[in-house]
Amino acid sequence: MTLSKNQLKHLRGLCHNLNPVVSLGQKGLSQAVLDELNIALDHHELIKIKLGVDDRELRKQLITSICEQTDAEQVQVIGKTLSVFRRNPKKPVVALPKQ
Repeated sequence: MTLSKNQLKHLRGLCHNLNPVVSLGQKGLSQAVLDELNIALDHHELIKIKLGVDDRELRKQLITSICEQTDAEQVQVIGKTLSVFRRNPKKPVVALPKQ
């Protein structure tokens, strides 16, 4: 699912009031963390993830890996905080504007 610019702008606005749901430490992306991310995305659709990685290149790789493995869209990255969105087809939670 690709999001339009208008939809991304709407989701960024919704992100401001969110707190990080999952925190990643130095050990990176384990199967347990992936399971928690999938549960959170199914329940909330739009979540924030706190990344505990200091190296920028490693953080970029981690962000790419998270988005690929969870089928989520990157909404925004501010510092070490990543916001992602994945639509729940059974029970949509977030109302997206039309294209």
